[in-house]
Amino acid sequence: MGFWRSIRYDIEQRWPKLIEKYQLARKWFNDHPGIIIIIAVASVSILLVTAIAVLTPEKPPKLPESKKAWFYDLNTGELFVDKADEVPPIEAPSGPLPNGQPAGVKAYVLTYVSEPNESEKFIGFLETTNPDAQAQYNGSGHWGQGKIIRRLEDQLWVPGDSKQARAILEEAFRPNENGEPPRYCPPE
Repeated sequence: MGFWRSIRYDIEQRWPKLIEKYQLARKWFNDHPGIIIIIAVASVSILLVTAIAVLTPEKPPKLPESKKAWFYDLNTGELFVDKADEVPPIEAPSGPLPNGQPAGVKAYVLTYVSEPNESEKFIGFLETTNPDAQAQYNGSGHWGQGKIIRRLEDQLWVPGDSKQARAILEEAFRPNENGEPPRYCPPE
């Protein structure tokens, strides 16, 4: 009980002083209404700026677009570089496939480091145009439409907008042991 009595005594002793300070502050603010207006305007301004900052979606940084892209020669298993706007399959350095089709398909070269050497790069997946949908391919629509993809080690191509393709993409972009996702490594 002694503890509570000491707190009660402190409150009884300090209460009149607090009331006096409150009344002085109230009188001062009543005598200076402009200060209240300035504080209110500043508070509302801070609230608005904070709300706008929180509610405005963050724009990703604009990355420079490469005019070149990686391609993979299906005959030799080698990477080569060509114009980024080329629609695969394209002519490869080794020539056409045995069936006469172009052997160059787009390769997505990925890395987990910011300035990788050759051993720190890997091919996430390969992409080409679906031969059955080539007439409808025009770059519009969602990403996988009109495309087929596969892992480097796979033999079968799957439609780019299929569940199998999503599984390939999830595997290719799986974060490393540090939780960092891989990023595209454009050719130089």
